[in-house]
Amino acid sequence: MVLLRHIPFLRAVLKHSLTAFGGPQMHFVRMHKLFVQKHRYISEDELLELNAFVQLLPGASSSQTLTLIGYRRGGVWLAIITLAIWILPACTLMAALSFLLLYLDVNPTGNNIFQFIPAMAVGFLVYSAFQSSRISIKHQATLLIMLGAMVVTVLIKSPWVFPTLIILGSVISNFSDKRIPKPAEKPKPIKWGNLSLFVALFVIAGIISEVARIHQWEMRKPINLFENFYRFGSLVFGGGSVLIPMMFEQYVNRPQTRYITAGDFLTGAGMVQAFPGPVFSIASFVGGMVLRDMGPQYQVLGAVIGSVAIFLPSLLLVLFFYPIWQILKKHVIVFRAMEGINAVVVGIMWAATILLFKSISIPFVWSNLVGVVVTFCLLKFTRFPSPFIVLAALLLGWLL
Repeated sequence: MVLLRHIPFLRAVLKHSLTAFGGPQMHFVRMHKLFVQKHRYISEDELLELNAFVQLLPGASSSQTLTLIGYRRGGVWLAIITLAIWILPACTLMAALSFLLLYLDVNPTGNNIFQFIPAMAVGFLVYSAFQSSRISIKHQATLLIMLGAMVVTVLIKSPWVFPTLIILGSVISNFSDKRIPKPAEKPKPIKWGNLSLFVALFVIAGIISEVARIHQWEMRKPINLFENFYRFGSLVFGGGSVLIPMMFEQYVNRPQTRYITAGDFLTGAGMVQAFPGPVFSIASFVGGMVLRDMGPQYQVLGAVIGSVAIFLPSLLLVLFFYPIWQILKKHVIVFRAMEGINAVVVGIMWAATILLFKSISIPFVWSNLVGVVVTFCLLKFTRFPSPFIVLAALLLGWLL
């Protein structure tokens, strides 16, 4: 019965899961509109704090932020239900794509129904970076941190750039004279259950996966799949833009586990940008594709394993560290660091926009630039719904 009073909130989560296009940066903007401005389930400062906190953890940042909004409103069970509602539509769509791919006339390297999707995705990123800048960049110091993070991210191609910039941004922002928060309350006992489960699953999955590989167990592929995705979800900093290259290396480039063609993988990577929900839902598609040769039942199993294994580490880590964060954030060093972390995140958003536009603009095609500008203008100056922008891009690709 207690859950019934949260039905309006869960309805808002479902609406968010069906309309949140454009990746984690755009998801943040959507959360700000829906949960801060419209329904007032959380304040702007609280949302910024949650966004800064999840950048310190590996995993799906927008999913972790939404999970914490549910946790703040109704505890652990509401957090779990919130996450499930958020990921279900996207994971279902991406799992279905792994079945439909055989029947779709798709040529990822040429003109096809998806040809305008990359430019549209860049347009979403430009808008989300613009909106996030308005929220997080409040004075010259944060502007300089944002610009520095953007330049470094563009110039240095390394998975360590993201956590390094987060640390540097938090250190630099501590030179400000921002007011000192109230003294920290008496620390509460730490509950180690979630972290213990996280570590246990990581170790046990790794051991069983290796034994299955060495002894060539008949069911080794589903076991290896769970271990791979759980490891990805445990170690990926930087969101889907880092996860997708890791999966490409594992399942396309590596000879021992080359279960997906480059064309099929790129189709899934493109379509995940067109569907609402988390970019991490690409794990549902990849999981289904990896087990596709074992039959339809195992293909469904692969999609389920991908969906669960990729998001489970994010859930366990965020629910363990958030109570500790509630204590740490009251200390002046951590309090000041949040401002720098938010500025770094915005800088990385601008860098991701630049890099993605560069990747679709060699050779330069005017239609890509037009697509970016039109998408941004529709989002900024009209109330044209995001799903219809995606449908329009797909329709143009089909007609042209």
